[in-house]
Amino acid sequence: MHARVFVSLKRSVLDPQGKAVRGALETLGLKGIEDVRQGKFFDLELADGDPAERGRELDSLCQKLLANPVIEDYRIEWVT
Repeated sequence: MHARVFVSLKRSVLDPQGKAVRGALETLGLKGIEDVRQGKFFDLELADGDPAERGRELDSLCQKLLANPVIEDYRIEWVT
């Protein structure tokens, strides 16, 4: 089983790296970008098992380790 976890700052949290990238893009001549948000993703290869159980385990892993639920949101995507 292959999963991807995308982690990004919540919309209510200032993203200084995103702001810096936006400024750099404008400096390079790319106009019209209103906002940039940066994040990270994790590719996980999981042992086969019950998909529902694996989903619950992965959700718990995200809340405890991969994301800080106070300031970050995460999304799990199953790759086929």
